[in-house]
Amino acid sequence: MSGPAAGAAVAGTATDVVCLGESMVTFLPSQPGRLADVPSFGRGIGGAESNVACALAAAGHRAAWVGRVGADGFGDHLVEAIASYGVDTSAVRRDPARPTGIYFRTATDRGAGTHEVAYYRAGSAASAMSPANMPYGELFAGRVLHLSGITAALSEDCLALLRELTAPRAGRPLVSFDVNHRPHLWRGGNADATVLLDLARRCDLVFVGEDEAEEAWGIVGAEAIREAVPEPAVLVVKRGSAGATVFASELRPGPGVPAAARGSGDAAVARASRAEEAKDASGPAFPAAGGAEGGDTVTHVPALRVEVVAAVGAGDAFAAGFLSATLRGLPVRDRARHGHLMAAAVLTVPGDLTEPPARDHADRLAALDDDAWGRLRLGPGWTAAGRPSEEVRTP
Repeated sequence: MSGPAAGAAVAGTATDVVCLGESMVTFLPSQPGRLADVPSFGRGIGGAESNVACALAAAGHRAAWVGRVGADGFGDHLVEAIASYGVDTSAVRRDPARPTGIYFRTATDRGAGTHEVAYYRAGSAASAMSPANMPYGELFAGRVLHLSGITAALSEDCLALLRELTAPRAGRPLVSFDVNHRPHLWRGGNADATVLLDLARRCDLVFVGEDEAEEAWGIVGAEAIREAVPEPAVLVVKRGSAGATVFASELRPGPGVPAAARGSGDAAVARASRAEEAKDASGPAFPAAGGAEGGDTVTHVPALRVEVVAAVGAGDAFAAGFLSATLRGLPVRDRARHGHLMAAAVLTVPGDLTEPPARDHADRLAALDDDAWGRLRLGPGWTAAGRPSEEVRTP
């Protein structure tokens, strides 16, 4: 699916969110069936971090994607396709010695036992990302830097890069991290569990699925996850059809982050005190550490009932919706609701990306009272403004 016209993001020089990670060319089957039986494939794009960047840009934010692709036709296609959503791709690096990653998948739901995915990404240009060859100036240029655990799994150099980017330092933007545990990407053993937990604890805003926390860390339940990941100021535990639970403590004023995005509660004084002790007096403030230790506001937001067309890209869309509302300074409940709405937009189309609902449309739905929110039934076409009959359906 083609994105909005280039330049759709808000005009200006400041960047809201910089997303770093691998994007690949995706080959989508022309019909259901085994990969061995599919006669032809259509071409698309896929990548958790570039998905977030595209969704944010389509929603009117200034988003940039930073990655590394081959000096080949697939690399050309990726950069052009991502830029077509209004994403700034000027910091993408081209590697003349390594190819752009690609993958093939079947048409069935990713959760189905017959679903197949064939990756051709070993030795890709993105796997060569390292602290030595990535543009730190561009990576730290936004109000938010968004990362994911997928990058850490690509190579030792990629892991070293994520450790550098998540290290506490003056001038660091708010760091958002989606755990995105992908067991098949790791290089063997149980190192991935320790690595992802360590990276999550170094970030400011963390997204993790309840199921992946159990799989990777053996931790069951949202409260137990928060106990294991106490440092982030905001921890979002995604619980599938049960919704999302958000643990939010105080975020000190960071560069360009709205006050309403910084959490709330009596823990603010304790958190600010700890952060002041650790802060480099010569640099700008960044989010404090010690989330659960200082006390949390815990918000549970039920998921929407959605007529699912394809269960792909929903997690990335949720992160984009949550980040979008965070940038706008909306309260925690509305941040999670915007995440659910953005995910619903993707779930009701065949691919990983789609044009999100208009902002005023999404704001109106996010502002519904709890009963009205619970009655929402979203199906294909619901994002089109002025079609309430497709938004709300009675059970």
